Parts: sequence; C-alpha cells; structure tokens
Amino acid sequence: MKLLLVEDEPLLMEEMERYLSEQGYRCEKAYDFEQGEDKIMLYRYEIVVLDITLPGGSGMQLLDLLKKVHHDTGVLIISAKDSLTDKITGLKMGADDYITKPFHLEELNARISALIRRKNFNGQNHLYIDDLIVDPIGQEVWYKDQVVHLTRKEYELLLYFIINKNRVVSKQSIAEHLWGDHYNIADNYDAVYVHMVNVRKKLSAYAGKDYIKTVYGMGYKFVIP
Repeated sequence: MKLLLVEDEPLLMEEMERYLSEQGYRCEKAYDFEQGEDKIMLYRYEIVVLDITLPGGSGMQLLDLLKKVHHDTGVLIISAKDSLTDKITGLKMGADDYITKPFHLEELNARISALIRRKNFNGQNHLYIDDLIVDPIGQEVWYKDQVVHLTRKEYELLLYFIINKNRVVSKQSIAEHLWGDHYNIADNYDAVYVHMVNVRKKLSAYAGKDYIKTVYGMGYKFVIP
C-alpha cells in the first residue's frame, strides 16, 4: 500500500515514515503545500495522511484538490487543531478520519488499517476473491487452505492487482506502486516483468489458472477466469 505523508515537522515525519514502513507501507513524503500539491497531481495513493497547517498553504486546500482529482483516495487528517469545529469541517470536506496531535504511532497505524479495510475490504479483516484469501495484517496469501509463498514485492504486486480488479494497470503505475514515486527507469520495466512472471507462475501452480491477463500496449488486468 502506498501512502503520502504531508507533514512539515521533520522529526514527526521521520518517525511516521520509519514506523509505517516497518508495518509494510510504502511512504512518500511532502513537507509543504507545494510538494503535496505536486504529489497529488502526479501520483495516486491509497491513503493520504494530511496535516492542516503547512508552509505555503492549507491542508484543507489539498483535501479539496484530492477530492477533485482522486476522490476515492482515503484521507486521514493529523492536526494540532483539536476544536470540534476543525474536526467537523475536515470530515465534511471529505476526510475519512481525524486525529489530533500528539498521537501514538500505534493508533495512527490502527486508524490507517481500519480505513484501508473499509475502503478496499468491505470492512473485513481478510480479502476473499475467488478461492484466494489475502491477509493484509499478516501479509499472507492463501489459496483455499494452502499458503501461497510470495516475496514481499510479489505480495504487494498481487494485492495491487486485486484492489484494481478488472481494471487495466500500466507498467508505470505498477513500478510507482512497488518502488515509489521516484521510480525513474521508465524505459526499462524488466523488474516489473520479472515480478509479474513470478506471481503468475506461483498462482498458476496453486490454482491451475492465470488470474493476470496481458492487455497489449496498455498493461495488465486481474480477472477471475
């Protein structure tokens, strides 16, 4: 899962990035309004963790922009503003959750997990698709009663496909999801291809069918055969 952290306090930013990366998230960072605006316009994220008070502008303006360009992105506001009015305003503008500073990183992680469950897993702890079962907490995949042994990158790739089921995803979007927004070898998707081949081969070995279809000239699509 790819997150965007928008926060101007360097120490808090580094603590959040380190902790959330340890939990398996890929974190991109924006320290001010302009960086946040650029990231939102250029890339897609599962969740944006958004501070309100930023150098160069307001997090609320970024929230408004997010709802216009990526309305399905989850937004969790983190702010020192703890009045009821601020919370209601943020939620009314489209934020999914609001947490006041200071907060425990464990609580932040729990709220992000809950938001992802609501958005992608219909509120369930596991994702069921065909005979595949995905455990996002344990980061495991099962086919019926057998564990499908995947590397971390292969797991992230499969989860990305499942979340985008029946949609064509490009090699560029896959590369950005797996390696972050600074992926800069757009002319060479060999690494994407290698992980793709491995995931398809492993799934086929357990399920006897190929869930990932090549859409020539466009990318790939996860479909249930």
